[in-house]
Amino acid sequence: DGGGNNELQYYTDFAENSFIENGSLVIQALKKVYQGKSFTSARMRTLNKGDWLYGRFDIRAKLPYGQGLWPAIWLLPTDWEYGGWPMSGEIDIMELLGQEPNKVYGTIHYGAAWPNNQHSGGSYSMPSGTFAEDYHLFTCEWDSTGMRWFVDGVKYHTELHGQPFDKRFHMILNVAVGGNWPGNPTPSTPFPQRMSVDYVRVYRKAN
Repeated sequence: DGGGNNELQYYTDFAENSFIENGSLVIQALKKVYQGKSFTSARMRTLNKGDWLYGRFDIRAKLPYGQGLWPAIWLLPTDWEYGGWPMSGEIDIMELLGQEPNKVYGTIHYGAAWPNNQHSGGSYSMPSGTFAEDYHLFTCEWDSTGMRWFVDGVKYHTELHGQPFDKRFHMILNVAVGGNWPGNPTPSTPFPQRMSVDYVRVYRKAN
């Protein structure tokens, strides 16, 4: 399922696409023809297992790289009380385009149905190195006033927002391949590619 983005992967529950290694959750994209797609990968979601209204979301992860890779850590509405996408909102904690391995994005999607949907957000670029070389901490703080995004504790963007971001959301972690935004891999894009997740922690503000 490419989610309407013309992605090239098929999400599987195969052990080669998602597994635990050295204490990290690994989501691995492979160059493998399956079900008419050219790549396999995995998408993990917490729907009806972890659903939150507000909190601080800390995810420590090491990201894939290369043209056409598109790892994401994001939140979708659990109940869709304001209508279909994007009317009930979407919160992207972290997205990266593999051809820019030193830059991550934090974004919200909202507004009327496509093509009148809206989005706003910001980005953070590492002063040196890439997000594929080591683990980094991606944080989103979300409360009734809006959201704040951080990398390794450095705040890089703030959004002020109420509705539709006043209902519970769940988390998705995935590695997409290709699609409208990153573009498709080239023959020189190295595979397999991994997003390794050391931990996911969600904190609630004490009353």
